[in-house]
Parts: sequence; structure tokens; C-alpha cells
Amino acid sequence: MVRDYIVIGAGPAGLQLAALLEREGRDYVVLERGSGPGTFFTRFPRHRQLISINKVNTGYTDPELALRMDWNSLLTDDPELLFTRYTERYFPAADDLVRYLGDFARRTGVRVEYGVHVARVSRDGDGFLVRDDGGRTWQARRLVVATGVSLPHVPDIPGIETAERYDDFDTDPASFTNQRVLVLGKGNSAFETADALMEKAAVIHVAGPHSLRMAWQTHFVGHLRAVNNNFLDSYQLKSQNAVLDGTVERIERRPDGGYRVEFRYARTTERLRELHYDRIVVCTGFRFDASPFDDTCAPETVIDGRFPAQTSAYESVNVPGLYFAGTLTQQRDFKRSTNGFIHGFRYGVRALHRILGARHHDTPWPSRDLPAEPEAVADALVERVNRSSGLWQQFGFLGDVVTVHDDRAVYQEEVPLDHVADGGLGPARDRFVVNLEYGPDHDHVDPFDVTVPRVRENDPEHAQDSTYLHPVVRHYRDGALAGTHHLAENLENDWDIPAVHRQPLAAFVKSRLG
Repeated sequence: MVRDYIVIGAGPAGLQLAALLEREGRDYVVLERGSGPGTFFTRFPRHRQLISINKVNTGYTDPELALRMDWNSLLTDDPELLFTRYTERYFPAADDLVRYLGDFARRTGVRVEYGVHVARVSRDGDGFLVRDDGGRTWQARRLVVATGVSLPHVPDIPGIETAERYDDFDTDPASFTNQRVLVLGKGNSAFETADALMEKAAVIHVAGPHSLRMAWQTHFVGHLRAVNNNFLDSYQLKSQNAVLDGTVERIERRPDGGYRVEFRYARTTERLRELHYDRIVVCTGFRFDASPFDDTCAPETVIDGRFPAQTSAYESVNVPGLYFAGTLTQQRDFKRSTNGFIHGFRYGVRALHRILGARHHDTPWPSRDLPAEPEAVADALVERVNRSSGLWQQFGFLGDVVTVHDDRAVYQEEVPLDHVADGGLGPARDRFVVNLEYGPDHDHVDPFDVTVPRVRENDPEHAQDSTYLHPVVRHYRDGALAGTHHLAENLENDWDIPAVHRQPLAAFVKSRLG
């Protein structure tokens, strides 16, 4: 039997896509290695607290607005299938997510085969052949990989294989009592680990070659989050802990079971420093596992081989028909937006589903008609930026598109910006694209420094200088950028003041249309 789709992985992205395929009556199957949905989250994060926020009490009655503060729910029309019904904890337990994903799979009726360890993926004519380690096979015209980044990313350091790894070390803090510990990495997993060990370890050093980046400044939620940065307080207040900026050149296991580490500081020109530790834990992230793909369909990878290279349609750049969903798609907005996280890629998966529908099932991107009048276009754009959760969560990546014809305008929601630029919606004479974005230098501005001049709130005259999140509308004439309009930033993200937002935008649309 040759299906239309095989989806590999029943994590959040695989389930999201499967639910959309199921609703449309598509021919598909999901193959999952584990015994249930969300197997990754049965083990990670290792200290069992998520850093994806779960804000139950928002004051909103609109479920679309509430999704702006709900980073764990998948997209569904079923009001019972919201993660906020499972716990009120702002940073919930990973086990609650596993429970939620299991219920989502059951209630949506998605077709998943569990216990399938995919061993080989190969080309089969115009489609794909998937074989598991027991010899069973599945065939499909198209393949969607939603496995996440499942392999630990281990730096090339001599001796690193003798150290413990984040994915399998003993997380019991008592086992680190009175020891000197080196944690390799400067991401959330490294600081999550260091924070968990502070009460027991004698000394903890967190080391990495790059400068520490705080999520509250860069607006990339994968950078260090405040919930994990208690360790920084202990460092700066001289409590036996430290952050080391530099590279580990070599790790050697001592006869007594400890470690000798050759370390090169980034801020000095001194020779290698010799450091000694009782334990080393490697917390340097994860990568894509491309090992099941044989030479007939091995996808190209990028970013030090950590992610598959993709087109604006989430398709492999070198293997037609091979698509990616979920955290693997962060290659397209690496450390800039939210494709690496549920609250981002749930919308990316929906965009992929719409792309597949348009390409393979004669189902055009959903749209609605508007009058071809500047005020109608402006009102529709303002309404959406004030309500949409997709534009809010996938800032700088997804945009709403208004194509203006002589007798009508066509409104299409949540299209990947680079898919529009690549002609994914077809040609058009006049097209307006709106998205939410931060200013170009927002990650270099300390938002807590009161001495730094800021654009005044609700100031349309200087809206183009805004650093905070705000709507930007761009006009394209025959595919080329012809004009840009910024809506003034607002503390409450309320871009609906007639004289400040609606009227200037309507004037911009009118001027662009002549």
C-alpha cells in the first residue's frame, strides 16, 4: 500500500500535522519509536520542569488571544484540548505535557503506529520506502520528518567521551555532594543542570566559548531564560560558582577518577590554564539524526550538520518530497524566532499543511475577500495584528498577505514570509504583507536601562525607530518591495487607536495604490 504521507515522529509536531491531515481525510500514517506520544518529554528536560510558559489567567475571553500566553497547546477546535486545563503552573512539569499529548492523540483519532524504530529510509521510485529494525516496510509518495533534534550534539574535544552527558547523567544532586563540577555549555540545559546542583556541589563552573545571551534582551526564548539564571547570581556574589568564557582544549581522566582539563580563556592571551574537577557534565544541545537515510535520499544539513537544509516550503533542498516539521524547522529562523518551540512550530506545521494542500491536493491557501478599498484593507490588517496568536508567536517569520485586484482584495493568513518572497502564492501586482517584528538593533538594547532613549509609546511620527515588538506593513509591486509602514509600538500591544494606527495605515495603503 502506497500512502500519500508517512510522518516520522509522534511528538507535538507530528501530532499537530496528523490532526490536520486527519481532519482533511488525507491518506497518512505516523510512525513513532516510543510506546506513546511525546516520548522525548518522558526524559527531557532532565530536571522535569518546562520553560515554556503556561499562563492560565490572562483576562482574555477570546481563545485566539489566550494562545499568545499558552506555549504548550496544539492547535485544535476542541476547547477541552488546551494544555491550560491540565495545570496552572506557570512553568509546568514535563509529565503534564506527556499526559496532554496522549490525550490529544486519542481525542483527535490520529493514526499512529507505536514501537516502530525506523532503521532505513530510501527512495522508492517517486516516493519513499521506510523500513523498521524488524523488517516491516511502509511506502509513501511524500515523507515528513518530525523527529526533533534527537541526538546529543557533542563538541570535538579530545577526551570528551570520558565525561558524563546531559542525556544520561545521574540527576540526583546528592551524588554531587561536596564535589567540583564542570558543566560544558551555556544554554538552558547547562544552567538548568547547574542550578539543580547548587545546593550540593562545592564548586560549579559553567563553560563555553561564546558570550552569554539573555532571552529577555535578545527575545529569542532559546537563549538563557530567567527561570534558569539563579546560578548567575551565585557567581556574581562570589559564592564559589563561576561562568568561564573560553574553550576546553582537552579532557583527561585522572587515575583517581577525577578530571584534568586544559582550558583557554577567551578574554586573555595567557597560555592554557590547567583546571581540575571531580565531575564533568556535557550540556551542549542536540542535533538532527540523519543516520536512517541512505544515499538515495540523504538530506543536506547546515549549521555544523545540526539541522536539515530546507526550502521556504519546509522541503529538503536536495530531496524532493522530503519535508520537515517541528523543531527541525528552526534552521529557517535559527535563533531569531520560534520554530524551535511548540508555541512557534504549531503554526509552522499548519503552514506546511496548507503548502501540501496547495501543491498536492488542489486546495488553495485559505482566503477571504475584502473590498478593494484602502480603509477595508487597513481595518483587516489592524484587526488581525490585534488578535492573531500566529503572527504574535512567529514574529518575523509568518505574515498575513492582502493581494489587491481591481475589483476585490484577497486576505490570506499566516504565510511564511520567505514563501511569499519565493512566489509561493503566485504573482500579483499589488500585495501588502504584515508581520510583527522587533527593531533591527533590539538585541543590543538593555530594556532595563532607563538612560537609553526609547521611542515614545503611540508615536506614529517615529514608529520606524521602534525597538519593541510592533506591526510592520510592506507593499510589494510586481514582487518588488515598494514601500514600508511601521505601526507605533504600544505597551499593551493595542495597535487600534484610530489616529495613531488605523488612519496612518489607511493613508499608506491609499498612497501605495495611487
